[in-house]
Amino acid sequence: MAHFPHLPCLASKKKKKAKFPSTRPLLISRPQKTLFPTTIISLHVSPFPKATSFSSTNPKFSNQITTDSLRKNTLRSISEAHHSTMAKKEMDVMKGVDLKRYMGRWYEIASFPSRFQPKNGANTRATYTLRDERTVNVLNETWVDGKRGFIEGTAVKDNPDSDEAKLKVKFYVPPFLPIIPVVGDYWVLYLDHDYHHALIGQPSRNYLWILCRQNHLDEEIYNQLVEKAKEQGYDVSKLRRTTHTDPPPEGDEGPKDTKGVWWIKSIFGK
Repeated sequence: MAHFPHLPCLASKKKKKAKFPSTRPLLISRPQKTLFPTTIISLHVSPFPKATSFSSTNPKFSNQITTDSLRKNTLRSISEAHHSTMAKKEMDVMKGVDLKRYMGRWYEIASFPSRFQPKNGANTRATYTLRDERTVNVLNETWVDGKRGFIEGTAVKDNPDSDEAKLKVKFYVPPFLPIIPVVGDYWVLYLDHDYHHALIGQPSRNYLWILCRQNHLDEEIYNQLVEKAKEQGYDVSKLRRTTHTDPPPEGDEGPKDTKGVWWIKSIFGK
């Protein structure tokens, strides 16, 4: 009669007390003729005999675990290598953007979380006005807990002789005492012919914005912009949608955050 591992022999007349297997981890390895190192998997064996009836003694089970792990590791390595390659690729930037047409109000549809924006900010938007041929006034607004927070700055073309839509944006922080200059890149990666929606990024790929003239965007167009960002080497899994109310706030009415509490919270990731 068959003798099951870790169980008393069924053919024995004398009753023996069942011995529970050791809870020591079992190491299962299977050499693979690939470029990847041998995968070693640690299994914690249950102290109950019933749970060990399909343990590592089953070669098919061991092979399946090792193969699945290798497959996952391989896919992860390919994904990381692809993302690394895309991140090194020079980004394509729009050319010939008409700054006068670009001026006005833009609503933030989605963005990467950053230390300069509160997590629970709503109705986030930017308003651009042309000061002269090279300089743009920037007003960024967001509403936190019903209060309007804002910061003002300027933007100029990074290279006046270039046709690329690369700008340098400068803000002074903190908002309640603007004395420290902070400079960042503002690259227009995509802009439709009607100047209705845009994809904004910068060379480090740590920041990304999807903007629209309205506070909502067609889902199909949104997905197209996400795909364009992915093609530019962005990790689009970090994108977060921005909450908007209908209708959106107008002007600067309502209570204001004059102490810059929203900015302080954003610095601490709140």
